[in-house]
Amino acid sequence: MIKADCVVAACRELLTCGGPVPKRGPALGEVGLVENAWVAARGGRVVFVGTEAGFKRSVEVEDGAVRVDAGGLVGLPGFVDSHNHLPFAGTREREFSLRLRGWTYQRLAAEGMGIRSTVRETRRIGRQELAALCLRRLDEMLLTGTTTTEAKSGYGLNLDDEVKQLEAVREAAARHPMTVVPTFMGAHEVPDEFRERKEDYLDLLVHTVIPAVRDQGLARFFDVFCEEGVFSLEETERLVAAARAAGFGVKIHADEFIPLGGAELAARVGAVSADHLIASTEAGIRALAASDTVAALLPNVPFFLMQDKKPPARRLIEAGAAVALATDFNPGSSMTSNMQFVVQLGVFLLRMGIEEAVNAATANAAFALRLQDEVGSVEPGKRMDLVLYDIPSYPFLVYRLGANPVRHVIKNGAAVVRDGRLARPSL
Repeated sequence: MIKADCVVAACRELLTCGGPVPKRGPALGEVGLVENAWVAARGGRVVFVGTEAGFKRSVEVEDGAVRVDAGGLVGLPGFVDSHNHLPFAGTREREFSLRLRGWTYQRLAAEGMGIRSTVRETRRIGRQELAALCLRRLDEMLLTGTTTTEAKSGYGLNLDDEVKQLEAVREAAARHPMTVVPTFMGAHEVPDEFRERKEDYLDLLVHTVIPAVRDQGLARFFDVFCEEGVFSLEETERLVAAARAAGFGVKIHADEFIPLGGAELAARVGAVSADHLIASTEAGIRALAASDTVAALLPNVPFFLMQDKKPPARRLIEAGAAVALATDFNPGSSMTSNMQFVVQLGVFLLRMGIEEAVNAATANAAFALRLQDEVGSVEPGKRMDLVLYDIPSYPFLVYRLGANPVRHVIKNGAAVVRDGRLARPSL
């Protein structure tokens, strides 16, 4: 008999999102639907997924086990947000108002706003205050069904404040049930004090900040904004080489506004993901399709910036690229951390199927963090990260807009949200 210390009984529907990862082409539409599903876990790992009859035949429930009645509810793997700028201070609603009057993202940056304004706010506050902000945001994410998230730095842009951001992430992660994956993004922008001597900032990153982040074990990934007016292809390649030499996995903000060839570069250097891709070319799409670099699409960015051009999701899927969805939660171009909303935008804006969008926000998103053996699907051996929704069937998650139907969240086999409320405070 299989022993279990956590049981979720009688899901009306369960989307396991199981199978080989990453999911490409037609496989992206296969969600592993199980009706009247029972799930059991032990030690935070799934040990059984199947029918009631199979459960009663093969599972022994231990005394004191966590029990969740999922009768009438729909289960999905916890969402994985693979692109999130969690540790920032300040908001930019004034800039938002200017954009409503016609100011572009680039004009705001040229006027000293944009990323640089968030840098000033983030430098101003202390590590503990920043960690507290992160904890509140993690609570919000958990309540809407996200159980794993990336957390990028990139609003410090110097040694002390980049380290401060990553230390705040580490402190928040230690106190919260969610899985948090830190990414160092000192190459998010060139700070004000280096505007006229960019080469010096590159040297600082390569010779000082990257080694310091490595030596303190503060990040798993390195990210760089490869974009006109930020870091060129050549500069990006130099930074990527230094990051890889230091042992970091690589992610690249690629082809967001201008088709620089960031997607091709990401595929060539073996980046775990190329993110944004709004301006990607056919050559970039082909390069990603022939690689294991995930095309991480962030549909709330063109929505929030009110742009007509969208990431080419259908062309990427049809070409065979591994496609993921993520929030890009940040105060300037995507002020949401709600993956439910991102899945909806994946369908309405990017013309993805519901099943494709769900897989892109779970299984493929886990692959975009190289956590596919841990999270992203409900399968034996993986973490017991399961979200239960009070909806009649899984398409309702996209059909019903503006609501949060999360009833319960199970994280690592523990009930962390019950009846739509946090079951325990941050640890």
